[in-house]
Amino acid sequence: MRAPALLPPALLTCCGWLLAPVNSVHPECRFHLEIQEEETKCTELLRTQTGKYKACTGVWDNITCWRPADIGETVTVPCPKVFSNFYSKPGNISKNCTSHGWSEMFPNFVDACGSGDTEDDSKMTFYVLVKAIYTLGYSVSLISLSTGSLILCLFRKLHCTRNYIHLNLFVSFILRAVSVLVKDGVLYSSSGTGHCPDQPSSWVACKLSLVFFQYCIMANFYWLLVEGLYLHTLLVAIFSPSRRFVAYLLIGWGIPTVCIAAWTAARLSLEDTGCWDTNDHSVPWWVIRTPILISIIVNFVLFVSIIRILLQKLTSPDVGGTDPSQYKRLAKSTLLLIPLFGAHYMVFAVFPIGVSSKYQILFELCMGSFQGLVVAVLYCFLNSEVQSELKRKWRGLCPGWPCGLDHRLRRASVSRNDWENALQFHRGSRAPSFLQTETSVI
Repeated sequence: MRAPALLPPALLTCCGWLLAPVNSVHPECRFHLEIQEEETKCTELLRTQTGKYKACTGVWDNITCWRPADIGETVTVPCPKVFSNFYSKPGNISKNCTSHGWSEMFPNFVDACGSGDTEDDSKMTFYVLVKAIYTLGYSVSLISLSTGSLILCLFRKLHCTRNYIHLNLFVSFILRAVSVLVKDGVLYSSSGTGHCPDQPSSWVACKLSLVFFQYCIMANFYWLLVEGLYLHTLLVAIFSPSRRFVAYLLIGWGIPTVCIAAWTAARLSLEDTGCWDTNDHSVPWWVIRTPILISIIVNFVLFVSIIRILLQKLTSPDVGGTDPSQYKRLAKSTLLLIPLFGAHYMVFAVFPIGVSSKYQILFELCMGSFQGLVVAVLYCFLNSEVQSELKRKWRGLCPGWPCGLDHRLRRASVSRNDWENALQFHRGSRAPSFLQTETSVI
């Protein structure tokens, strides 16, 4: 039995966008599934209730569960839990038991539970805005990352450990963007609930899509960690970290594979319900959340350590001592490092789930969706080596073309080259030659 059309599909969809980064089930199907679960709980509850005959038997009315009652008795229940994401007021609804059976529900469901309030209209507008922003962000990021990946692959002179790591990071961002953009459209493109699967076996494709989605998210976090490890190694190690690329691959793709496999096993054994997009059982949730938190915290520690190292190098007499311009370089390099390390995720990483959720949604979805664009621009398009290769290719294709483009590209890379030079430091006679090229890490 399906729920009545109390809410227009547009509102359900808008409210479902709140869960877009962690759900792959269509919002209407999520609502439909929760209604089915509540109906099952109600049926089991009413079956266990025994006693003398009641004039009004217990019933499920497609909205909530009503216990048995005698004539003249009023039964009051809170607004259904399934609507808690849609309505803001924790109101109550009631029914009277009469000689003719149950009366109509009162007060009006819409009035009692808060639908139509200004706050709910504002909430829907917020969801629509967030959906539009992060869809734009992921779309632009997808285009820029694909272009950047193509550039890094086509030019042989750009083939080095640093750019291999960048390329894998780009791929992880691409997978993340694709999984977010297509999950609902591909799986559940029609309106209404007729397309929603009713049997557990029908959720297999949806579960697989969510497994893939969660893998893309975790892989993205761990390639951000790899970038941090590589840069930190460049600054503190004596020998080249190039030989560690296999280890970086195992961290970036291997750890997420193991963690997602463990999460899948936990889901199958502890919470194999629906499309695996609920978190009623804490164990599967922490199996997947803990590795991501670890990567964020470790990367933040590396971020602070690298800033400390840069500060020491920039304030040393060999570089410029206490010249105020060196602090400007430090500030500039810090801003460049933030998107590479994902340092902004620390803002909400340690907060309990649900704290300032509205701001967390806006911050993480909107900033996270554009992070791929920022990474592609800073670490590919503004990279001096990339620009040199593009200019060389441009001259080869159009030898008679004006060189105005070269001047613009050269000017765009000035600030980047300044900060790259700040990273180049000496280690006495032991300074390895690879630092002269590999310290241009971002």
